[in-house]
Amino acid sequence: MTLKRMDNVLIVVEDLEAAKAFFAELGMELEGQTLVEGPWVDSTVGLDGVRADIAMMRTPDGHGRVELTRFHTPPAVRAEPESAPANALGIRRIMFAVDDLDDVVARLRSHGAELVGEIAQYEDSYRLCFVRGPEGFIVGLAEQLS
Repeated sequence: MTLKRMDNVLIVVEDLEAAKAFFAELGMELEGQTLVEGPWVDSTVGLDGVRADIAMMRTPDGHGRVELTRFHTPPAVRAEPESAPANALGIRRIMFAVDDLDDVVARLRSHGAELVGEIAQYEDSYRLCFVRGPEGFIVGLAEQLS
């Protein structure tokens, strides 16, 4: 077997503090934050002159991470409209299991989150929704029903 686990998902942001607050409200914990730069970063990401702040947010169970990155140089570029639809090519969302969907949505709204569609129920198994975060990224939320 070559794959051990998924380590993290990267989200490039302009407002690192707002993104950290959004994921903290979701229940993630700041694992660490640092500035990265130098030849090893340039060669890893395929850009020249990289200087970026990264913040690693960890799920409460310690098994999942979201890496938030704010590029100082070279400046970040928007590859698609901020409100790209769910059927746009590429990674569209990351999904989290939550205990109380309504409570989480209400708390995330205070951080600029907006529902992409509506809260829906899948059979007798889950209540689900997608929310667009402060930088336009989409987060899925799923509450398992008893």
